[in-house]
Amino acid sequence: MTQPTSPSPTATYRLQLQPDFPFAAAERAVPYLAALGVSHLHLSPVLEAVPGSTHGYDVTDHTAVRAELGGEEGLRALSATARSHGLGLVADIVPNHMAVPAPVSLNGPLWEVLRDGPASPYARWFDIDWDGGHGERLLLPVLEGRIGDELGQFTVEGRVLRYRGHAFPLRPGTERLPVGRLLEAQWYRLAWWRLARTELNYRRFFTISELIGVRVEDAEVFEATHGTVLRLLREGVIEGLRIDHPDGLVDPGGYLARLREHTGGRWTVVEKILTGAERLPGDWACSGTTGYDALRHIDGLFVCPQGAGRLFSHYRDFVTPLADEGGDWEETVRRAAYEVVTHDLAAEVARLVRTAARISERAPRPGDHAPWALRQAVRELLVRLPVYRPYAAQGADAARAAADAAMVDAAAERARTAFRVPEEAAAVDLVRDLVLGRFGTGAGEDPYAAGTENAMNTENTANAEDAEDAADFAARFAQTASALHAKSVEDTAFYRYPVLLSACEVGGDPGEPALGPGTFHEYCARLHRDWPASGTVLSTHDTKRSADVRARIAVLSECPDRWRDVLGEVADGWEVAEGAVPVDPMAAWTAWQTAFGLGAPPPGDGSARVTPAVLKAVREAGLRTSWTEPDAAYEEAVAEFVRGGPCGPAAATLAALDAELAPFVRANVLGATLLHLTMPGVPDLYQGTERDYTALVDPDNRQPARFRPELLDDLDGGIAPGDLSAEKLRLTTVALRLRREHPEWFGAAARYEPLTAEGPAAEHCVAFGRGGRVVTAVTRLSLRLVETGGWWDTVLRLPPGGTWRELLTGRALAGGAAVAVQELMAGWPVALLVREEPGARG
Repeated sequence: MTQPTSPSPTATYRLQLQPDFPFAAAERAVPYLAALGVSHLHLSPVLEAVPGSTHGYDVTDHTAVRAELGGEEGLRALSATARSHGLGLVADIVPNHMAVPAPVSLNGPLWEVLRDGPASPYARWFDIDWDGGHGERLLLPVLEGRIGDELGQFTVEGRVLRYRGHAFPLRPGTERLPVGRLLEAQWYRLAWWRLARTELNYRRFFTISELIGVRVEDAEVFEATHGTVLRLLREGVIEGLRIDHPDGLVDPGGYLARLREHTGGRWTVVEKILTGAERLPGDWACSGTTGYDALRHIDGLFVCPQGAGRLFSHYRDFVTPLADEGGDWEETVRRAAYEVVTHDLAAEVARLVRTAARISERAPRPGDHAPWALRQAVRELLVRLPVYRPYAAQGADAARAAADAAMVDAAAERARTAFRVPEEAAAVDLVRDLVLGRFGTGAGEDPYAAGTENAMNTENTANAEDAEDAADFAARFAQTASALHAKSVEDTAFYRYPVLLSACEVGGDPGEPALGPGTFHEYCARLHRDWPASGTVLSTHDTKRSADVRARIAVLSECPDRWRDVLGEVADGWEVAEGAVPVDPMAAWTAWQTAFGLGAPPPGDGSARVTPAVLKAVREAGLRTSWTEPDAAYEEAVAEFVRGGPCGPAAATLAALDAELAPFVRANVLGATLLHLTMPGVPDLYQGTERDYTALVDPDNRQPARFRPELLDDLDGGIAPGDLSAEKLRLTTVALRLRREHPEWFGAAARYEPLTAEGPAAEHCVAFGRGGRVVTAVTRLSLRLVETGGWWDTVLRLPPGGTWRELLTGRALAGGAAVAVQELMAGWPVALLVREEPGARG
């Protein structure tokens, strides 16, 4: 594993910058955040973006810091203020894509490509297939209707073509042509927005046509797009990086290696989503991931496996879903993948098929593959990949390449079953070999047998064209696989399988939502060994529900029958007016759980937040309505249901359940918080999450940050009973300050030691030691714990040596003693202990 050569943060704090929360607002928050105990501020993208953007991932200019945030002067002022309080800055960067803004002139390089075509020096910047069927023109799907119906909306002003709010450059010498001929004479083809699905000839971010892929694998493009950020790093304005969506790149490992050469080894984490048992490639030049893998392992501890199964039974009775529409997780994922690969990603698949067909036509063997067979082979292999993408053909290390080869081979074996004629299934073999970089290596040869770093043996390919096409296919397949997994799982299946909404999170597995202490300890030990400076998170700008919302919902896995009874009570009171559009049970189940997770606000108060979240859920699910084919009547029915049901009079019933389960929600919230702040890795806190923070999917979770520094002072006066927000703030500050004061107790050199409780309730205690100086202990499945009689005589033996001081209560405990867990957890459902040196005061 490649470790950073610069000091790692002890903890980072994510600020979502936007015009309503610019650098100046962040600067005002610095004293509070320094007092909180973090070491670095984690900034969302700071380069120029689409005007008004609330996230900044739609970059328009890599050479300038965003003026709407205060420009470079504002960023430098923030950095100076942060430094004066002992804080550094970590910046989020977006290497994969740029915006296709309106007007396009905001993206200078793209503007020049549209004006000058393939001959433009900027043409190499963008991933454009000029041979993609549009007569060497770039398709721009921006028209509101078919072009014949939109001709009256075009005007020419000098050398600019205008259409509604858009502006495009004219190819020199075409300004005076009639509109029809003028449109045909450009290096771009303006088209109805619906054509993007099948006709697009540039790589985009997932299925978002307003974000065009950038070729940072080109050294010149890398230098141009990273120059400003690297200068800010060299000058000390920023100290670390978060890399957005590395799976969109041709060669993530190669990109990170080049980036490290330029940064000198600054702390860098990557937004890599790991699936199941997948591991981060060991040769990546980074500090680790942004932490969704940690989120999965923390959340899983607070889900009861038996209760989750029973909750599924109640869900099935309430919703009665078909197997592939939420009745079975694997079937639901499979159907969603087929829908996305055949519909949303049709243009991407078509490009892969064209490339494979060219190779097949030129190759002496295997040859003779029908386009439909190649298309089916590509689709069938894509939908069967269990991870976001393979890396074997992009220069992966030998171990990773071999693992990817085994994975792709297994997927190919299953893909062949989709063909009725075995001989036609040979198309799968061609696609498989191209994916793995095996094409042209010779029959029966295993390119990984000798441990080569790059499986692509271009010297043995039929010719240079084959070499180029084969490399292109491997890269595009991997990029398409990443988009497919994200869209089919995160953005579709998660919304069709809402059994336990807390499990439907980035990096999660709703089909297996519960994880035990053993799995958690194994993960932490591996993280500490391999990636000790990796990021860890609980809430981000991309989580569908904040950690505290998930903590509330997770309690339902401990009382599935109670949830069934409450749902039966409120559902029986809901009547559909005569002639009204009925809301399907899946949407209703989602709405009730969403409202409960939000904290059951008073009737009507939550509608403004719950309604958009539920509407987004039904659109993403795509079963009754969708973003591109909306059913207005159904969506209005859903909104009315939310207003009159979960956020109407029935909210009182949810509030009663919320009060009943409050002690167990408290245990989940505080337990997850302490695990996050003391486990291996560098914890990243999302803005506001140091207190009770209940947020739903964006835009709800991207509201401008609001800080209350006076609350830190109020903690000295004690915490009122039942004030979970104050308790969480105190726990967070105690843990963060401890990390900052003693980084050696939590860093790469510190040991991670699982501690096992003994007694009848041992499974309800998760504990570990850090560096021989710190012990963390939390309560899990607290409702089940109470139902089985509590802790009884369960004990936790503290590591030997000295006196251990519990920081939340001040109690002193002897080292090596078997402490009753009931005593340890008295007053708080968590404990944070520090071994004191002889003579130290508590």
